[in-house]
Amino acid sequence: MGSAGDVQNIMKLADQKLDGTEDFGEHLKVLPTNDQVKELQTILRDRNTTRNDFKFYADRLIRLVIEESLNQLPFTKCVVTTPTGAKYQGLKYQRGNCGVSIVRSGEAMEQGLRDCCRSIRIGKILVESDADTHEARVVYARFPEDISSRKVLLMYPIMSTGNTVIKAIAVLKEHNVAEENIILSNLFCTPFAAKSVMAAYPQVCSINLNND
Repeated sequence: MGSAGDVQNIMKLADQKLDGTEDFGEHLKVLPTNDQVKELQTILRDRNTTRNDFKFYADRLIRLVIEESLNQLPFTKCVVTTPTGAKYQGLKYQRGNCGVSIVRSGEAMEQGLRDCCRSIRIGKILVESDADTHEARVVYARFPEDISSRKVLLMYPIMSTGNTVIKAIAVLKEHNVAEENIILSNLFCTPFAAKSVMAAYPQVCSINLNND
């Protein structure tokens, strides 16, 4: 799930906690911590966990966040016929969804999205920070041509300041993506980053892993 530096950042951020959502806006959604999530977090925090195991269990956490992000997409009612001939009142995704990963760490979440949505289109944004000013700037962006009419799952697993995500959302808005059509999928996030992103773009739906 990235370089050794990324792993160290994850460990530092995992020790911080989103104490509640009241200060982060109504569109921040924190996944509840159950025993399974607690076990996965324990493995990731264990200094004796091997790199291969770290990646395996990080991918499991990514899958949980992706699944909840997909749950925020719009559905329409449909009726299908079962093998026994019965009618089943069900749901299906509305068409017009895509993913966008923030390079490079966001690319670690792409496979989790493809595992759930095999044919989904995925764009990319590369944002770099100035070494002196820490100001984020966009180096590269590639999106589906009709992204302005799509719901966008923006994937970025680690947020420390929120600057990179804020810049990425700004680029999406420059491409006429409505703020309320952006779903941010994130694993580890500092309270400062959560407040910064939600203050800048309060209509963005942010899905975060519950860190404790």
